[in-house]
Amino acid sequence: MRIVQASACAACKVAGYCSAAESKEKVIDVPCADAASYTEGQPVTVSTTGQVAVRALLWGFGVPFLVLVAVLFVALKLTDSEGVAALCSIGALQPYYLLLWLFRDKMREQLAFSIEK
Repeated sequence: MRIVQASACAACKVAGYCSAAESKEKVIDVPCADAASYTEGQPVTVSTTGQVAVRALLWGFGVPFLVLVAVLFVALKLTDSEGVAALCSIGALQPYYLLLWLFRDKMREQLAFSIEK
């Protein structure tokens, strides 16, 4: 499905003159048994559960933040250099995001959307 994500002020009358108003088109996968019953351009309501939203926020923002802060403090204690500690903490996110990418199919099952009828 293609959805249009618009900022809160995208519908404003002066949005054309303001750089804060923007909208983006995104593509999401929605598993649906009766996909043939929908046509292109047909408006639908896509939803998910609160538990899925919390899980997505945790994996997308919570865990990376904890990894960043933990590695920052450990590296700062070990090296006594703020620059090295900052680089180590940022570098520690690469394996985390690589793991997310490797397990993307499993996560796709857990972070699913549905079409409301």
